[in-house]
Amino acid sequence: MKPLNKIGTSEFKALEKKYKENINEALEMLKKDYPIQYLIGYVDFYNCKINVDENVLIPRFETEYLVEKTIKLLKDKKIKTGIDLCCGSGAIAIALKKNLDIEIDACDISNSALEIAKKNAKENKVNINFFKKDILKENIEGKYDFIISNPPYVKKEEYTSPETAYEPQIALYANDNGLEFYKRILNISPNILNKNGIIIFEIGATLGEYIKKLALSIYPKAKITIEKDYNNYDRFMFIMT
Repeated sequence: MKPLNKIGTSEFKALEKKYKENINEALEMLKKDYPIQYLIGYVDFYNCKINVDENVLIPRFETEYLVEKTIKLLKDKKIKTGIDLCCGSGAIAIALKKNLDIEIDACDISNSALEIAKKNAKENKVNINFFKKDILKENIEGKYDFIISNPPYVKKEEYTSPETAYEPQIALYANDNGLEFYKRILNISPNILNKNGIIIFEIGATLGEYIKKLALSIYPKAKITIEKDYNNYDRFMFIMT
C-alpha cells in the first residue's frame, strides 16, 4: 500500500487552518504516523470532497485512477445501473454518479462506514442507494449493468505502511492470500449482472493472473484486461462478460 503521510502544501494549509490553536499537537500525531487525512477530516477525490475518519479506509490515488478509467470505459456505453461492493467512504460510487448518467447502489459490512458514505453523498449532492451487506455470507438482490469493487485484498503477512495501523483492518486484509473477496464477487456475479455486463476491480499487484483465471472459468468468452497504476504495478481489472 502506498504511504499516506506525504504532506503537500495544500494538506499543510488545511492542517494549519483546522488546528491553528494546537498545531503542535497535530504535528506530534503525524510523527506517530497518524494519517494526515484523518487529522484534516477529508480528502479530495476526483473533484469530490470525501469525509474520512478511522471508520473508513482513506481513498488512494490508485482508486482515483480506477474511477478515471471506469468513467472513460462506461461513458459511451449503454450503461444504466451499477453497484459498488465494499464501498467504504462511498468515494467510488459518488464520483461515478457525479460524472455518469447512471443509477448506482453501494454496500458495505460496516454501519459506521455507511453513515460516512451517506454523509458524503449528501454533501456531494448525489443520490445513491446505500445498504448494509456482508457479501461473503449474504447474496445481493437486484440486476446491474456493471459491478465495481475495491475490496480488501492485502495478504495477512504482507507489509503495509505504518499509517495503515489506524485504518479499519477489515477494509484492508483478506484471507486466501488476498483472493477471498474476488472469488466471492465473481461467484455471485452471474446472479446480479445483466447480459454483457462488466466487472471492474482494483486488485493487488500480484493477484491479477489468479483473478483472471477464475473469471475465465466463469465467463469463458470474456474479454479481460489488466491495467497498471501510476507506479507501473498491475492494479485494475476490467472484465467484459
